[in-house]
Amino acid sequence: MQEMIARCRLEVEGIYNKFDASHDLDHINRVMKNAEKILATEPGADELVVRLAVLLHDVEDAKYKEVHEATTVELLEKIGATQQITDNVISAIDSVSFSGGNAKDITSIEGAIVRDADRLDAIGAVGIARAFAFGGARGRKLYDQQEEARKDMSVSEYRKKETATVTHFHEKLLLLKELMVTREGTRLAKERHDFMEDFLHQLRKEID
Repeated sequence: MQEMIARCRLEVEGIYNKFDASHDLDHINRVMKNAEKILATEPGADELVVRLAVLLHDVEDAKYKEVHEATTVELLEKIGATQQITDNVISAIDSVSFSGGNAKDITSIEGAIVRDADRLDAIGAVGIARAFAFGGARGRKLYDQQEEARKDMSVSEYRKKETATVTHFHEKLLLLKELMVTREGTRLAKERHDFMEDFLHQLRKEID
C-alpha cells in the first residue's frame, strides 16, 4: 500500500504545483490530514482507496483543465492499481464535487470520508484564505454588496458566473457544515463554520 501511495504522490506533485494556492499540494496535504482524522473513527473504510482518492481528487478539476492533460484513470494505471481499486477510487472522487449543491450521491464510506475531508479544508481560517486566494487568482472582487447569492443553481450556472468572493461564502462555504456526512467530519466542521461567521460579521462592520 505505502509504495503505491508514494508513487501516486510523485505523479501528482508536478500537477498540483501548477495550480494556484487554493488547490495546490498544500491543499492536498491538509485534506489528507483531515481524512486521517476521520479514518481513525471509521475502521471499516479502505485506507488505500481513501488516500489515493485524496491525492487524485483535484486532478481533473474543471477549473484547471487547461493546466495539464493527465486523467485520474491514466495515473492509477501508471502506479499499478487494479481495476477494483481504480473503480473504488473513481467512485470516491465522484462524490467530492459541490457543483452548486448538485453533488453526486455518496456510494461508499470512502467517498464520505474524502468528501468531508475536502470540505473541511474549504471552511474555517484555511477556507477563508483559500477563497480569497482563488478569487484573487481569477481577478474577482473581494465583495459586492449589491450582489445576491444564488440558490438552486445548475452545475453550469454555478460555474459560469464569477461572483465576488464573499458572495461565494453564501453560495457554498456556509452551507457545508450541514452537508457533512461522517460523525467526525460534522464535529470538526462546527468550529470552522463558527469562525467563518465571526469573520463575516467583522467584515460587515468594517465595510459599513
